Amino acid sequence: MKVHHLNCGTMRPALTPSLVCHVLAVETTEGLLLVDSGFGLRDAAEPAHRIGAARHLIKPVLDPEESAFRQLQRLDLDPDDVRDIVLTHYDADHSGGTADFPQARVHLTATESEAAQHPRTWNERSRYVPAQREHGPRLVEHDPAEGDGWRGFAAATEIVPGVVLIAMPGHTRGHAAVAVDTGDGWILHAGDAFYHRAQIDGVTRGNRALATMEAAIAHDRRLVRANHARLAELWAAGDPALTIVNAHDPELLRAAAAHPRRSGPR
Repeated sequence: MKVHHLNCGTMRPALTPSLVCHVLAVETTEGLLLVDSGFGLRDAAEPAHRIGAARHLIKPVLDPEESAFRQLQRLDLDPDDVRDIVLTHYDADHSGGTADFPQARVHLTATESEAAQHPRTWNERSRYVPAQREHGPRLVEHDPAEGDGWRGFAAATEIVPGVVLIAMPGHTRGHAAVAVDTGDGWILHAGDAFYHRAQIDGVTRGNRALATMEAAIAHDRRLVRANHARLAELWAAGDPALTIVNAHDPELLRAAAAHPRRSGPR
């Protein structure tokens, strides 16, 4: 499978480096598949309605040309060929672009689907904007615990050939990572399981404001720390056939696009 690494939403929160919304566009034999969708055309047109108060924190640029829809067109790929979108979670900066592909099945964990549609806490009520689902997405719910596991992750299930959904709660109640088999290696998109490579590479200097933001909006900080530790183990192993990326680190996006079979910058 051919994979394109796209930035579908530049964000510039105060006191942090510029962030990206890292989306994978995967060419499969059955059509196109996206891992996350970033911000979409509707978000750029109606930011207050579709993103809500969070836009004041994350400060998205909302350039329509960064939407997955427009970027697929520039790659000479037909947006109507997007058959599946796999969400790491339902925050607006990950799900906003789903509205541009109403024909697509939207895959996510059953727990995340429940959290987005029936929020229990103030955290969930403030982060899940109902406008993100006004277009009536075709949600396909999965329980990773019913799968066969993946690389030591017990709760992981293959949802379409070569694409594995891995339970990684913490950032949200039903957050997941997504692993994609490219044919010559794997890409592990960890979503918001970590915000910056410094949290898993043991070398890079982190950003305090970014770490504070991550902790402030986490569903469960203990699980977030556990995810950091598990991903740090994978990074340290240095498997040349495994590329680890996340949603918002621009350096990981750059490195993955340039060296798709490396775990990240060394």
